[in-house]
Amino acid sequence: MINIDKLQIDKMKSEEVKKYVSYILKEENGDLNYIELVNNLKNDSRKTIQKLGDIIYKNFENRKKEVQRVKNMYDFDKSFRVEGYIAGVDEVGRGPLAGPIVAASVILDLDYENNNDLILKINDSKKLSPDNRKELSYIIKEKAVSYSISELDNLEIDNKGITWCNNEVLKKAIMGLKVQPILVLSDGYRIKNCNIKNEFIIKGDAKSASIACASIIAKVYRDDLMKEYATMYPEYGFDKNAGYGTKTHIEAIRKFGYTPIHRKSFLKNILNIV
Repeated sequence: MINIDKLQIDKMKSEEVKKYVSYILKEENGDLNYIELVNNLKNDSRKTIQKLGDIIYKNFENRKKEVQRVKNMYDFDKSFRVEGYIAGVDEVGRGPLAGPIVAASVILDLDYENNNDLILKINDSKKLSPDNRKELSYIIKEKAVSYSISELDNLEIDNKGITWCNNEVLKKAIMGLKVQPILVLSDGYRIKNCNIKNEFIIKGDAKSASIACASIIAKVYRDDLMKEYATMYPEYGFDKNAGYGTKTHIEAIRKFGYTPIHRKSFLKNILNIV
């Protein structure tokens, strides 16, 4: 890293400054004295270099806010003050007409030493772009103390009902963890017949780091699975609708009938075709 105190912006070519700024933005170094850098850039006589100062300032101010937001999510989990690991669990795919219901459970190392240990951008998976979810899924799996993904297919949903499957898939995700948690945080409602202490959090995927991470990897896993099904059943657009009852999906069912991955009990209630 270049020492900012010795960095002579006014003696550097514009392209050199741009490359350096680009490097700084990619690195997102929390220890950087960016105010010093911003002042050097904004005091330069070249307007293009002055604009880089504004970019650096906005970038690092936004990062500070993001770091604080994610710290709050980690600290929310730590506020339960248990002697042992805390797992977050969440499900995706309760409402679609096709495909499985999927749940994930994640245990994070909540005792972060510096900002670089935090998984930034985590949030309710529905608030993230597909690209961000995909990238975060890799990071979460890499940094997690343990994670587990479980699913129950459409046949199980038709046989046992979605309410039973919703609860069961969450339990399966918890039991699949290689590390035993002391406490499980769930999103929205309490898990029935769970043999581990459970606290449910309203809108937990926006408050709890562990639940948010579970939400993300469950969503990515299920979306990828539905993309695979889209190659098998291209008429239904599963790569776009993930099995949910969009207008084009319902029209495809009326035209082509249902597939082996459709939930017949859902089609009977909604479309009255079986």
